[in-house]
Amino acid sequence: MTDRDSCIALNMISGIGFVRFSALGKFFGGVGAACGKTSRDYAQVPGITSAVAENLASSDWEKLAGDEKALADRTGVRILTLFDEAYPEALRELYDPPLCLYVRGRLPRLPERSLAVVGSRRMSRYGEGMTQAIVSDAAAAGYCVVSGLAYGVDTAAHRTAVDCGGVTVAVLGGGLLHVHPQENIPLAQDIVRTGGAVISEFPMDFPVSRTSFPRRNRIIAALSQGTLVVEAGLKSGALFTAQAAVELGRDVFAVPGQATNELARGCHQLIRDGAFLTEKFEDIARQFNTGTQLPLLPEEAFRDKAPVPYVHDAVSDLDPVPAEVLKLIPSSGVAIETLSEQTGMDTARLAAVLMQLEFKFLIKRGPDLLYRPER
Repeated sequence: MTDRDSCIALNMISGIGFVRFSALGKFFGGVGAACGKTSRDYAQVPGITSAVAENLASSDWEKLAGDEKALADRTGVRILTLFDEAYPEALRELYDPPLCLYVRGRLPRLPERSLAVVGSRRMSRYGEGMTQAIVSDAAAAGYCVVSGLAYGVDTAAHRTAVDCGGVTVAVLGGGLLHVHPQENIPLAQDIVRTGGAVISEFPMDFPVSRTSFPRRNRIIAALSQGTLVVEAGLKSGALFTAQAAVELGRDVFAVPGQATNELARGCHQLIRDGAFLTEKFEDIARQFNTGTQLPLLPEEAFRDKAPVPYVHDAVSDLDPVPAEVLKLIPSSGVAIETLSEQTGMDTARLAAVLMQLEFKFLIKRGPDLLYRPER
């Protein structure tokens, strides 16, 4: 088994992170050579517990990698592993770099001329206005905007960059088949349509969880030249992104707010700790020593000369279950509850199927929450 395929398989096996991945490779003379061993063999590797050893031995590595590559291919996703030249060098700086990076769209050469924009999910009107003002100027100056596609500041940052003709990258806290929140699926599509990317370190069908979101924060920080926090409470996840940026030696910027606003306290704490007080994009550009009159990034600045297709257009590429569901969706629209009754599928599984169809631009969900054919 190749090192690359083993990397994909190990990324899908519970209990394996970069430390254990490295230990396996060192012990067996390469992660590819680690495939197919017994639990007793794996238990000899430093840091591998008996439970993890049993998990490694009982997993079909080749099937895991093969099925995952096939699923990624059907949905227009590239998988970049630590063994791929196109894997972002900025992520290799992390003490625990992702074993894999799943990319839908076109990934710019980051962190060159990029800015992470993060903040509260409970964004105020002031926070929204500041996000829009700073991001619009950043996009005009040719900066790629990196964020997490969450509610609030993240959504405002991505949407503003898209609407201003800029490039933006969304880092998900789950697999690419589990965009969260689902309301942002159209935004994810727009991000890719306009030359950006939606990415994740998690396997395609990995569900979103409370533990997965903090992990994506380090990727947001690593892929950015600096991190801007617009609004954040003292316990906001945005502060973890800022901390990750500090650990990487990157600049941190914070927007001040009203002293009585709970969402300003995290930013004020960052400023007290040394973050750059930021009122406008010029404050960021000055710290980056770039000025503000910059052209948009030239096409040559992207790693790929041609965009990777977001999805395959052919309905024939669909698996049997999504194809059958697609046939049941009328032009007049249908609710997920109705589809659940028609198919006998529970709504959780059906939601994942509908998400696949949305990602393929075959259906869309309207403001009335009804699903309709896209074309």
